[in-house]
Amino acid sequence: MLKRSSVFRNFLISYIVILLIPCVGGYISYLTSISVTQSISIDNSLIQLEKSQELLEHRMAEVEGMTRQIAISQEVNMLMNDRHQVQDVYGLWKAMRNVLTFGQTNDFLQNYFIYLANYDLILTSGSTFRPEHYYEYFHYDDMSFDEWKTQVLLKTHRSEIKPLTAYTERGMGTSVITFMQSLPLDSFNDSSPASVVVMIDEKTITGLLSGLTKGFGGWVHIYDSQGNTLALQGSVPSYVDKLKDDPAFDANKTSQFYKDDLVITTRSDKNGWVYQAGIPRTTLMENANKIKRATFILTGGTMLIGLLVGLLLARRHSVPIQSMIGIIKEQFGRDELEKRNAYDFLSGNIANMIKTNKQLEGELTLQLPLVRDAFIKRLIAGEFESHDIIVAAAKQANISLEKESGYAGILCINGYSGMDSVEILNELSATRLLVKQALLEIAGPLPVSDLGSDKLVVLFFSHENREPGQDEEERITALMEELIQHLFQEYKVSIQAGFGESFATLMDVSQSFEQAKQALEYAVFVNSKGMLWNHEARIENTTYYYPLDAEQRLASTIRAGEEEEAGKIIDGIFEQNIARRELSVEMKHQLVGEIKGTFLKLLDQKVFQETNMVETVKRRVIDIGPAEPLDSVQAEIKSITATLCGYIANKKKDSHAKLVQRMYQYTEEMYANPDLTLYRVAEYVERPEKYISQLFKEVTGVNYSDHLIKVRMEKAAELLKESNHTVDDIAARVGYNSSHSFRRAFKRLIGVTPSVYRQTLDE
Repeated sequence: MLKRSSVFRNFLISYIVILLIPCVGGYISYLTSISVTQSISIDNSLIQLEKSQELLEHRMAEVEGMTRQIAISQEVNMLMNDRHQVQDVYGLWKAMRNVLTFGQTNDFLQNYFIYLANYDLILTSGSTFRPEHYYEYFHYDDMSFDEWKTQVLLKTHRSEIKPLTAYTERGMGTSVITFMQSLPLDSFNDSSPASVVVMIDEKTITGLLSGLTKGFGGWVHIYDSQGNTLALQGSVPSYVDKLKDDPAFDANKTSQFYKDDLVITTRSDKNGWVYQAGIPRTTLMENANKIKRATFILTGGTMLIGLLVGLLLARRHSVPIQSMIGIIKEQFGRDELEKRNAYDFLSGNIANMIKTNKQLEGELTLQLPLVRDAFIKRLIAGEFESHDIIVAAAKQANISLEKESGYAGILCINGYSGMDSVEILNELSATRLLVKQALLEIAGPLPVSDLGSDKLVVLFFSHENREPGQDEEERITALMEELIQHLFQEYKVSIQAGFGESFATLMDVSQSFEQAKQALEYAVFVNSKGMLWNHEARIENTTYYYPLDAEQRLASTIRAGEEEEAGKIIDGIFEQNIARRELSVEMKHQLVGEIKGTFLKLLDQKVFQETNMVETVKRRVIDIGPAEPLDSVQAEIKSITATLCGYIANKKKDSHAKLVQRMYQYTEEMYANPDLTLYRVAEYVERPEKYISQLFKEVTGVNYSDHLIKVRMEKAAELLKESNHTVDDIAARVGYNSSHSFRRAFKRLIGVTPSVYRQTLDE
């Protein structure tokens, strides 16, 4: 059925046309390339040698760069400058962990160490050695221990390279060149505080040159400016060592025939090293014939493979579209599809989805006033547990909080107390609208919410750069008097207003609101006209201040681990009872008992029962004596609060770490799935997508998407190194549907394309 579908045919025809175009171009290119192959063989060999030279110099530059990184390492500098007799074991461990880890991306750095003269100690990536112990396992065959220690460890080196030397590593013989650099970099004495010594195996160097010897069956010789051999690879003839001294050989020529070989010579401008490659004369001429034979085989094979790939891709790309068409057939019937093109029909439905989405956005906009009203009610009730939650909720409600200090007030419409008929309620609704409109015209846009049928709560944030104080109170008083006068003159509506003390932070809004209620109650009680501030009301202080909402806010902030916010609530409660009230001994005892009761009830909750410290904290609460001064009680309560909030914060941190660890584990297991996204991870850990995205970034410092790419590229690098799979196969195995996207991501992260990376490993 799929093969007969028009979607499948359209895809397949497109792929075949695309396949034919490069085949035609390839054939034309083949005719041209055959004529010049013989002449460019020499140039290709030279380019390959220069690339090998460039790669080797780059690796050596990385070795020198590594020593500079070690030179500026804080851990190494602390160890070098340590003059204590006792070794800094933790510093040594930290240096091994943070500094001696440079060998992961450069195989030239697989075997190196740092010698610390003050400790007479050698640091490697895995352990520490005394020099004599290190010499037992790793030593030059032609140097005694004393010579090695004198010439290598204790002598000052400035990017010095020791020529190719026989070397024994754990009983195994090899040959190495040695890079030596003293620390610090500006050491000019005969001895230095530390030295970095890098042993580079000859096999590692010659591995970079294997492309020449494998491709042509020749040889490669590298020697320094003094003629000391650094590397020798391939089928080496007997005349190689004498070549540079033979008058018949011109060392200044880039390429020349010498006996039966074409000898290519390049010289490094950086370090004076000479690179020579010898290619047999007969081998050079074989390439042209090989190209002729290979071209016909490759062209035919490519056409066949291209057709198979075209079939697979046509099927793969047509299946989802065909599936969508099948769904549409079930939803709308075949008749509708037959009247219209399938692509046009899909396009129409997608446009309809976009339209529906815009309608949904419009509905959400209509709900915005309700969201704002709910935010204000929660704010004045003190239901928010932290400042960050308030800011987030305000952003959702589209309320600007540029200034967080101000005053809370309550406006009461007079003349409707105790009336609750339908007509009265309708009239009050209309009156509240009039009050809001008048307030908007006089004071500008302010957060306003209904408070019952005859009251409004309004929040005045500090104006521009002004701080709460006498000037702000006078400004608000003038606005309210203008509002009261305007409402009475225009609509014969009489209102009273009560305002609380200023709030310094958004967490204190509920306290200012409670004070506004007290001021309004007093104004109604004494039949005061206009507005009244809380500090103007003569409120009796026969009892202590500890309202239920303050207790609830205190408990919720402690459960949330918000020590700073909880401390502000405690300070506010004690300020009300110490600075603004004169409590009797009995009232003071009751206040202390109420606060102790709050904490004892809090400690009985499950979140604190899981810790061993609960009994100790309970004893501290019980031991607070009612006869103690209130400031001493305040200090002890804040200390207990800090203990509880610290426990909650540590518990949250542990919980976050475990959640991130689950995300790590799930990523390791599912990285090969192309559909692995943050949404899938959120489903697995049963948390909101936005939440785990922010949490992962906070804990690890990177975005989850970057971490997923890193995991996939690391797995791809392993496959490139350890398997013979093609790049396209590896892309599919690490979760990429598109090999092009995989190549682009690999190059962005690793620095080279997958093919070049694999070629580097082979060399």
